[in-house]
Amino acid sequence: MAARATVARFVGKDAMKLYPTTCNATGRRFAVVVSRFNHLITSRLLEGCVQELRDRGAAEDAVHVAWVPGAFEIPPAAARLAASGRYDAVVTLGVVIRGGTPHFDYVCRAVTDGVRELARDTGVPVAFGVLTCDDVDQALARAGAGEGEENKGREAAQAAVEMACLGPALDAPPGDAS
Repeated sequence: MAARATVARFVGKDAMKLYPTTCNATGRRFAVVVSRFNHLITSRLLEGCVQELRDRGAAEDAVHVAWVPGAFEIPPAAARLAASGRYDAVVTLGVVIRGGTPHFDYVCRAVTDGVRELARDTGVPVAFGVLTCDDVDQALARAGAGEGEENKGREAAQAAVEMACLGPALDAPPGDAS
């Protein structure tokens, strides 16, 4: 609704047609791929993700979780799940924390490129919930460990639901802006 108001304010209510973006997960199926490495943090991301999917109407048995060893293994697992045709969207969750070597850069690039490519190649929405942080404290904060801090797993689930709803709508012309 906020997007509609923004468009109307800047462009005029009747100037364009908008695609609907309902954010209801009812009747949709989701795969979540989560890294075991940095488990303290990724488990918090998973909790936030699953809670958001439930809050948006996803049935308990419509959320399937696949644990992988580390962030580098997220793209191939997510690709297989996306290609299976069983899911409306895939959520990827992991944490890469900067160390003293270039390893951080290589893993971050591989995960980012891999997730982007699988979304492009499969057409299945893939939400990117992989944290790339300078230290553990930063990662914990992004996993909602402190009071009032946002959980990026929850945010990734929000993106997955919205894209699962929007994707099929993009196959036809947009509806009325009203």
